[in-house]
Order: sequence, then structure tokens, then C-alpha cells
Amino acid sequence: MSSGGLELPPGDGGHEGGPADAVGAAPGGMPAGAVSLAPPEAGRAGKAPAGSGAELDWGADAWSEVRVRAQRAGRAYIWLNLVEQRLRAVVGAVLRPVYEPVHSGDDWVVAAAGPAGQEWVQRAVAVREVSRRKGYLLDSADDNVLSFLTLPQLRELMVQHWPCFEPYFDDRRDIEQALDELEVTRNVVSRNRALSRAVLEQAERASARLLEVLGGGAGSPSADRLPIDAVEDLVGDRYADVISVHPDRVRLQRQLPAEDLFGGARRLDAIGIGLNLLVQNFSGRRLVRLAEAGCRVRLLFLNPASSAVKRRERELGLRKGELSRSVEMNILHVRRVRAGLRDASGFEIHVFDETPRFTAYLVEGETSGIAVVQSYLRRARGMEAPVLVLRGGGRGASREASRDADHGLFPTYREEFESIWQDSRPVS
Repeated sequence: MSSGGLELPPGDGGHEGGPADAVGAAPGGMPAGAVSLAPPEAGRAGKAPAGSGAELDWGADAWSEVRVRAQRAGRAYIWLNLVEQRLRAVVGAVLRPVYEPVHSGDDWVVAAAGPAGQEWVQRAVAVREVSRRKGYLLDSADDNVLSFLTLPQLRELMVQHWPCFEPYFDDRRDIEQALDELEVTRNVVSRNRALSRAVLEQAERASARLLEVLGGGAGSPSADRLPIDAVEDLVGDRYADVISVHPDRVRLQRQLPAEDLFGGARRLDAIGIGLNLLVQNFSGRRLVRLAEAGCRVRLLFLNPASSAVKRRERELGLRKGELSRSVEMNILHVRRVRAGLRDASGFEIHVFDETPRFTAYLVEGETSGIAVVQSYLRRARGMEAPVLVLRGGGRGASREASRDADHGLFPTYREEFESIWQDSRPVS
């Protein structure tokens, strides 16, 4: 190779591997003067005949719209549910010791509401009695008046008794502002009306901020990278450990910059052709600090002297040698980083000769991890290929979390990395 001092293993000697129905009306027994919206003929056909009046079918556009509505409402409902449960627990923990010694049972809630809240607290008492009678109370823990108070009523109790809450919370205004921002969303969701993306995003931000202030955060950050949001935490298992999908790397980096991805890592394993996401977006000085702080780094590049690089150049329509020089420059860069370390034993650089099938950055913190994975497409550069972001366990992950990870994709790519690493060769 032309770059002085770079000692790479030789090429691989020519290896080229292959990268409702509409429900009809009853035919008889119809009262005089009644109009059938869907005659038996229409019910059997699934569509009302032309000129018969109302069109009951939904087209593709209508179904698409209601799905979007349901998705947004579902996300908003989960956030609102978490906020209401947390606020109810806080109100109960603070006010119960104040009123319960004097007012037994659920009467302490009535006393705390006072004359100003007499109407809505009595309504909550009545709703609880109806729920008891009709069997709507499915959990005995909900058989109390506090469980039947709405978010605005819980807020009212907190505002009325702020001196009781002040020792626990610094800023009453911040709490009230967050609750104000949630009221529009609560009103829309409770009436099953359309929720715009902007309002949903505002509600998610307000909910996360409020949960953090109330001491029940929506999820601890993953080693200061991607926070776990409420929806992922509750229903993320539907998608294994995939937490986001991006059409290309540009959109990925808008949400997850390299600093957020790699900063604070305790273990970093990366495999790919040139590892541009790391080398070109995370400075060498920052990589030195990361390694000096104890992060174990293993970088696995495609050997620039291999025939697999030449094949990839042909796939992308690049000039001969263009990709190999780019990979070589990236390897030189990380070699300089390694040379600047006091202890380079935890910073390893290898190359492999096999046909590259994917690029992956497996980043693990103390308690959680994140992987960024891209498959190589024949005519698309790495910057243009779709990206998967996976949630994985960290170095200190619990045994339960490790078992859950077995059902995800993170361990699959981890296993593939280890397999290729075993067959790779070190760069001196």
C-alpha cells in the first residue's frame, strides 16, 4: 500500500463471495315507518346499491386516516395514563397523612377537596358506587375515591394544598404549565377526536417533563443516549428490540448524533467496510478520551487489499481504488488514535476479507446498550441505506434483561460480530 507504515494483511487471493361485511337489517319484524340502512341484498353484497342513500363502506384513505388517529391517540393515552397514576400517587402520599387521622376511610378525600371541590368529589363518590354495583372495579386497589378523580381534579387538590407539596417540589409553575399543556390532549383523547402530530409531540414532552419533576421519570437515559419513552417501554416487545427505523443515515443522525451514540460508552464494537459513522463523525480526540475513560474498543474493517473491496467498488460505480483508499485512510486515522493511548490493550483494530453483508455499531453502557445496523445494498452507499436502531443490554444488565434480549436482534448481530472477529486479522 502507498500509505507509509500501514501494515495490513495481504488480500484474499481472488475470493469474490456473494454479498364487516355491512350488517344487513333483519328481514322481518321491522316497525312501521322504519328505514333499513342496509337491505338484505346490500348486506350480502357488502356494499349498498347505487342510489340507496348512505355509503357505509370505508375506502383506503379513510382507513389510513383512522389508523393514524388511533396510533396517535394510543400514544397519548399511555402518557396521560402514566401522568395520572403518578399524580394520584403523589397526592395520596402527601395529603393522606394530613387528613386521614381526622377523617376515616375515603372521607379524607372529601375533606381535602373542601367546599370548592364538593361538587366534583361527590360526583367521584357516586361514580365509584355505580362501578361497585355494576362490577366495573376489577382491582380492589382501585376501590377508593382517589382513583376516580380526574387529572384536573388531582391538579386542583395539589394547587389548593401547595404548602403541603412545596417541600417536595421546587417549581409549582412548571408543574402547572405541564398540566396545562396536557389538557388539550386529554380533552381530545377522551372524546376520540383527531389529534395532530404537533399536539401529540407537545403532550409527550410535557408528560416526560412532568414525570421527571414528580419523581417517576418516563425512563432512565440509555447511557446518556436515547431515552426510553413510555410507549417503547410498555409495548416495545411487539417489535423485538427495534426501537426506530430510518430510511437513511442522514435522518438517523438528526435524532441520534454520533456524540449521543458513542459518548459515555463502556464497550464499543463496530464492523463494516469503512466505519464512516464513527471515523468521520466522532473526532479522534474524543475517541482517545473515550478509550482513556475505560471504554473497550474493537473495530473491524473490510481489508482494503481484498477483492471484496474491488467488487464493492464495481457495485457502486466507483473508480478503481477509490473505496480501498478511503478505507485505508480510516484505518490510518484509528491507528493514530490507538498510538496516542497510554494503554492500547483495550483498543483493537482488525480487518476481514469476507464479503461485507452489514455494518453495525454495538454500543454498551453500564446498564443498557444501543446498536445501529445497516445492510449493504447493491446500488446504495452506506449513507443512503436504511438504518435499524436496536435496544440492547449493557455490561451491568440484569439476568431478566439478558433473557429478554435473547428474543431481539441485538444478540444476533453481537454473535455475528464475534464470529467474524474470530476469523479476522489484527492491524499492527
